[in-house]
Amino acid sequence: MAPYSLLVTRLQKALGVRQYHVASVLCQRAKVAMSHFEPNEYIHYDLLEKNINIVRKRLNRPLTLSEKIVYGHLDDPASQEIERGKSYLRLRPDRVAMQDATAQMAMLQFISSGLSKVAVPSTIHCDHLIEAQVGGEKDLRRAKDINQEVYNFLATAGAKYGVGFWKPGSGIIHQIILENYAYPGVLLIGTDSHTPNGGGLGGICIGVGGADAVDVMAGIPWELKCPKVIGVKLTGSLSGWSSPKDVILKVAGILTVKGGTGAIVEYHGPGVDSISCTGMATICNMGAEIGATTSVFPYNHRMKKYLSKTGREDIANLADEFKDHLVPDPGCHYDQLIEINLSELKPHINGPFTPDLAHPVAEVGKVAEKEGWPLDIRVGLIGSCTNSSYEDMGRSAAVAKQALAHGLKCKSQFTITPGSEQIRATIERDGYAQILRDLGGIVLANACGPCIGQWDRKDIKKGEKNTIVTSYNRNFTGRNDANPETHAFVTSPEIVTALAIAGTLKFNPETDYLTGTDGKKFRLEAPDADELPKGFDPGQDTYQHPPKDSSGQHVDVSPTSQRLQLLEPFDKWDGKDLEDLQILIKVKGKCTTDHISAAGPWLKFRGHLDNISNNLLIGAINIENGKANSVRNAVTQEFGPVPDTARYYKKHGIRWVVIGDENYGEGSSREHAALEPRHLGGRAIITKSFARIHETNLKKQGLLPLTFADPADYNKIHPVDKLTIQGLKDFTPGKPLKCIIKHPNGTQETILLNHTFNETQIEWFRAGSALNRMKELQQ
Repeated sequence: MAPYSLLVTRLQKALGVRQYHVASVLCQRAKVAMSHFEPNEYIHYDLLEKNINIVRKRLNRPLTLSEKIVYGHLDDPASQEIERGKSYLRLRPDRVAMQDATAQMAMLQFISSGLSKVAVPSTIHCDHLIEAQVGGEKDLRRAKDINQEVYNFLATAGAKYGVGFWKPGSGIIHQIILENYAYPGVLLIGTDSHTPNGGGLGGICIGVGGADAVDVMAGIPWELKCPKVIGVKLTGSLSGWSSPKDVILKVAGILTVKGGTGAIVEYHGPGVDSISCTGMATICNMGAEIGATTSVFPYNHRMKKYLSKTGREDIANLADEFKDHLVPDPGCHYDQLIEINLSELKPHINGPFTPDLAHPVAEVGKVAEKEGWPLDIRVGLIGSCTNSSYEDMGRSAAVAKQALAHGLKCKSQFTITPGSEQIRATIERDGYAQILRDLGGIVLANACGPCIGQWDRKDIKKGEKNTIVTSYNRNFTGRNDANPETHAFVTSPEIVTALAIAGTLKFNPETDYLTGTDGKKFRLEAPDADELPKGFDPGQDTYQHPPKDSSGQHVDVSPTSQRLQLLEPFDKWDGKDLEDLQILIKVKGKCTTDHISAAGPWLKFRGHLDNISNNLLIGAINIENGKANSVRNAVTQEFGPVPDTARYYKKHGIRWVVIGDENYGEGSSREHAALEPRHLGGRAIITKSFARIHETNLKKQGLLPLTFADPADYNKIHPVDKLTIQGLKDFTPGKPLKCIIKHPNGTQETILLNHTFNETQIEWFRAGSALNRMKELQQ
């Protein structure tokens, strides 16, 4: 057998891997490090400029900012086919970021690849496994104890393979990226759907599954369907109670949860300059809720100020030099254009149960009364990756100070989640944290916490109807506390604070009065706060550099572990059509990745594929009986849990399929929602439409994500039918597949199924997975 180093060289040649250090020296005008933590890895603005010029000459038209950054990272800008919404681009991202829940599977896949080091700067961030119970310090200590095995695995894997490791307590991945790694013009991929947060610093930051991250870490060109570009022109300026959060809440109401699918949302116009850098990040972060590939703002003085305040003035100066490439060209074309006058924008609150159900705050009380939603607010929660900046905390504290001056505290429970250790330390130093405590708040750990279901909630029982308001991003059924009767609403931190003080959805801080302890009525004034502190307090040092020499580093996974499991390769396609597929479940209505692979208590199994597969589709509604986690076993005719039925089929050699509705797989980037059905014997997922990340994740794992050529054909399939998918021997990009529906009465009908596979993705299917294909090339 050839030496390992030779195998790696062959793989790199076969896949077109760049030698990363060569790209680093292309920046001739100045050598500026990408971050303080990687002093020898430089920003490649010269290469970006060179590629943009090649593409502009080819296309002979003005370019949007998104196009400049995306096309500026093309592997082959001279000959790459470029057509928005159609061609697949081969890109060279600058870096990778992973949070601890998704990093486990990503690193397990990277270990399986056989490569010795990551090819691009990469980081792991421990933010998802810390459960909110009583408060920051105690919750963090408990998480370190409970998750010791996982944290040790991630720390040692990072050290072994050259990945930076941010320890638990560091903060939320997206805030850490904004503070340390994002910069104008960067192309960053992250294993979390809210990676677009980095667009607030002018980068193209895209959420992906772990298998995509493995490609980039292996140095393989990363594929992305050429995005369309939705322009959002901002005029006027924000003032009063209106905030950056209201911009994206308004956009979500316009575009809905799937309106941005396949597109980058690009903000521009004179109104941009009225929004702080962290405010722009808030808007980009929640662009995930409209299905957008990512969102981005043009480079401006607000970004420069933020870079300088976070110790990156050298990057700001370099960005100034290349600014023409970090803003859109005059006269560039958008596939869709939305205009919002910020001066007319009113505070919004979206929900419940979906982030695109938009209401002005002034009207939500009346709507709630009409719909029968609980008016009393049980808990107000501020923070999260979306709204945990210094400015956010300052505006909330400004509201709190007014209430305290009149002797009031929150009527609702109130929690505060700092976005990072740097934010926590700074708001403690500057008194914001104490003001919020005085109001009745509890400061939680620097982590995701209740936003992703990591909340040991004690004030209600499951099934109890109640309302919460948050400054988070998602409010799907049961997401925050696993209670399907919790009506969760999303708004800005300052509105959350005001509503928590009043305790009711009927309160409008712009017009309504509160009564102080002295019996006098008063109205809250619109909050004002500093955009940035005079200087950040970095707090505790929580970063672990990968060692220069990792030859002696070991990564151990116990064969008896219940939390970690080394991966076995999936079976290859047998060269035949898929015949007599049993329908595991026909899903009715919304089916997010939370429905397919729940988070919360299941997060502890994210590194153990077999154990976490016990949550497969337990939240999806079965159209046959209107129930969750109850499907008919076609053999026994008994109803039982979805995972148990899937395991029965797998044991008995019965291959199965899932039938889904619109925008199947929206929400988080979690690839477990694709790994689990593949592990338990699934072969295809057939829906009316897919969310982008989930569709790609399914392809990566060797499954067939297919859509009805006629969406009405969804109604032709019944849970008791069997399906045969034909045409796989001649599987070709753009050519529909045939599906034979076999009804129990012996009748049959044929429908067409569309797909978006290209040649490379078809090779993944034939090999059994993208990882299997990588290994084939390695050999």
